[in-house]
Amino acid sequence: MHIETKAIHIGRSVDRTTGAVSIPLHTSTTFHRGADGAFPSGFEYSRDANPTRNAFEAAMASLEEGSTALAFSSGMAAITAVFEGHATAGRIVVPDDMYFGIRSLIEETDIGRRFEFVAVDMRDLDRLRAAVTDAPTGLVWIETPSNPLIRVVDIRAVCQIAHEAGALAIVDSTWATPVLQRPLALGADAVMHSATKYIGGHSDLMAGVVVVPEGSQLERPLRMIQRHKGSVAAPFDCWLALRGLQTLPLRMRAHCEGAQKVAEALAAHPDVEEVLFPGLPDDPGHALAQRQMNGYGAMLSFVIRGGAEGAMGVASRLKLVTRATSLGGTHTLIEHRASVEGPRTMAPAGLLRLSVGLEHPQDIIDDLTQALNGLG
Repeated sequence: MHIETKAIHIGRSVDRTTGAVSIPLHTSTTFHRGADGAFPSGFEYSRDANPTRNAFEAAMASLEEGSTALAFSSGMAAITAVFEGHATAGRIVVPDDMYFGIRSLIEETDIGRRFEFVAVDMRDLDRLRAAVTDAPTGLVWIETPSNPLIRVVDIRAVCQIAHEAGALAIVDSTWATPVLQRPLALGADAVMHSATKYIGGHSDLMAGVVVVPEGSQLERPLRMIQRHKGSVAAPFDCWLALRGLQTLPLRMRAHCEGAQKVAEALAAHPDVEEVLFPGLPDDPGHALAQRQMNGYGAMLSFVIRGGAEGAMGVASRLKLVTRATSLGGTHTLIEHRASVEGPRTMAPAGLLRLSVGLEHPQDIIDDLTQALNGLG
């Protein structure tokens, strides 16, 4: 079955009671016991299982060609569950260019005290190999493409190095989605998505999901964290995510097509010093993205002359593109990452991160051009 069909049908069927084609939203927190005290529906309490959440989990497992999916209340809840749920309380190797929320999780919560975190540039396989063999390592966390430098990491090679060291390899594939990248097929032990982003697709839900293959050692601990720590995705968010999945393959094609055109236009502008986007032939990740992905994604960063002042000025002059956090929705969003992330950011002062939405690409280009032309 093709991914377009899976995105519409897996986990969902015509409602037996009403004949409704669209899946119902089940908000009930508790479920009826039979005469013998058992639960004939298979549902007892919504924290343990919910029909709408089960449908979303089934759909995500199918799209990633995994065995089981576990839906959490946010992408950060899913990441935290993976860190807590892996079996070894030793070193966790993370990318040096990683989602800023993970850095905050490490620095500002007990997670950073419970595990040793080592950050490396995972494009350098020798450095990665040294990091996982220097001390007992339980987990290698892979983010590709990365945030905000849009680096592409060789999933298959990194997984092999992790496994040789006895560690698990988990991929944050939020930016690629199951449409563009299949980490489990490349050797990953699990794949994580912030469903808040492209999976939901409309900037109106919050959820995270982890997909594992059959026989995964992560499945039970993740389910126990989900159940007993209560970080489950809400039924309404799962319902919205299921709605978003139906158009995900089509949306990603449009996102990618638009991002390619925007990246090419930015690369040609005299006030843009650098465009970070694997769809450009001279990007360091271009060849690897061609092999590993089914498209280049819709996230790009560009560095303009004038540093932070110039970048802020460009952002302030935009009329169509929206200055806002997050990504993956219908609106094109832009953000100055250095000011968001603070002194430890890897983002250059003049870098703006762009999530290309579903507006006509020429309208996005025109808005960016007029804002750049105002640099003087």
